[in-house]
Amino acid sequence: MNLIYNSEHYSVVEFRAESGQEAMRFGGFEILDKPSRREIFLAGELAENFRQHVKELSARQPTEEEIDEFLGSYRPLMAQPVVLQ
Repeated sequence: MNLIYNSEHYSVVEFRAESGQEAMRFGGFEILDKPSRREIFLAGELAENFRQHVKELSARQPTEEEIDEFLGSYRPLMAQPVVLQ
């Protein structure tokens, strides 16, 4: 597990690929939307697509606002509430 991005609005944690587990073949990413307290876990092909988009975005040396805007495109998929106990 590796924290790869953290801003006021989002954090992204990367999980390494695991052989023998099809869902984690490409690893995974957890994206947390801090203001809405919702998150999504991307695995499999979704994780690979996310990794590709991040690589393309990183090549342009984006601002924090641009990164947050990109991560915001995943908000409609974030159905899992974050609960702290």
